[in-house]
Amino acid sequence: MYYSIRHITRFRYSASIHESVMELRMQPRDEGRQRRHSFDLAINPRAQVMQYRDYLGNTVHHFDIPGQHTQLIITAQAMVELSPPPPLPDALGADAWEALDQLAQQGDYWEMLAPSHFARPTGLLADLSAELNLQREADPLTTLRRLNTALHDAFDYKPNGTKVDSPIDESLQKRQGVCQDFAHIMTALVRQMGIPCRYISGYLFHRREDHDRSEADATHAWVEALLPELGWIGFDPTNNLIAGDRHIRVAIGRDYADVPPTRGVFKGDARSELSVAVQVRPADEAAVNKLSLAEPELPPLTWLQAEVEAETEVDFLRQQQQQQQQQ
Repeated sequence: MYYSIRHITRFRYSASIHESVMELRMQPRDEGRQRRHSFDLAINPRAQVMQYRDYLGNTVHHFDIPGQHTQLIITAQAMVELSPPPPLPDALGADAWEALDQLAQQGDYWEMLAPSHFARPTGLLADLSAELNLQREADPLTTLRRLNTALHDAFDYKPNGTKVDSPIDESLQKRQGVCQDFAHIMTALVRQMGIPCRYISGYLFHRREDHDRSEADATHAWVEALLPELGWIGFDPTNNLIAGDRHIRVAIGRDYADVPPTRGVFKGDARSELSVAVQVRPADEAAVNKLSLAEPELPPLTWLQAEVEAETEVDFLRQQQQQQQQQ
């Protein structure tokens, strides 16, 4: 399946600011079943964009706009091809837990087993674990499938129910949240069972017949857990899915703190507004071969008031209310 992706982020300021420094994690990964045919990044005001790969293999673009400006628009466009994953077995063998423990001990997976900024044990998480009777069942795959479904059923999906920097206790207490919350809760629970687990940011292509409860035309988040013989397998507790040929991977991290789409600061005495628009559409194979991007009509941009007060340096990470499925 071929997909055309367009992701626009716009910051508007109440007065001129005189510098923006930003890094981006918006380029889809190119590995395994996912092939990236093209990626284009446009910055307005224009800026020289540099890039590097972080230690998890994510492509990070960064730039500095030193001149005065009253808005910043970031437009990322990509064309990717996704192949269907091989079917999973109904269950793993009787020795799968032993094989998993050996795999985790022998490999360099300690970061995906340890607590992280947003995915860490709490009293409410322990209560949820007891409520779900979470334990190592017959095999790791069966255990993860059951947990994926249990989290989907136990929590309501509610846009704007939490904030981008909300701890998991807020979602646990309200029993509601968005994909970022569900991914953090599942990551913390999976790691407690000794299964390496990582946070995935990206996009989900929505079809009417799939009845996904996550928002269409937005970024998405899910998790990947390491299983013996199968490798990293994606689980989407928001929609009770095994990640397949609709899940487009952009970045891998311990949790959201590692992979926000934008992170940076600006200098100036101004208030800011943030808006985000995302489109994921099927692409024509001929367009892919020409490395051209479809230009479908974008949905209306939704403007949000920034959560920060006027100050000389503002952390863009705290403005990401829309960036990771918060609409």
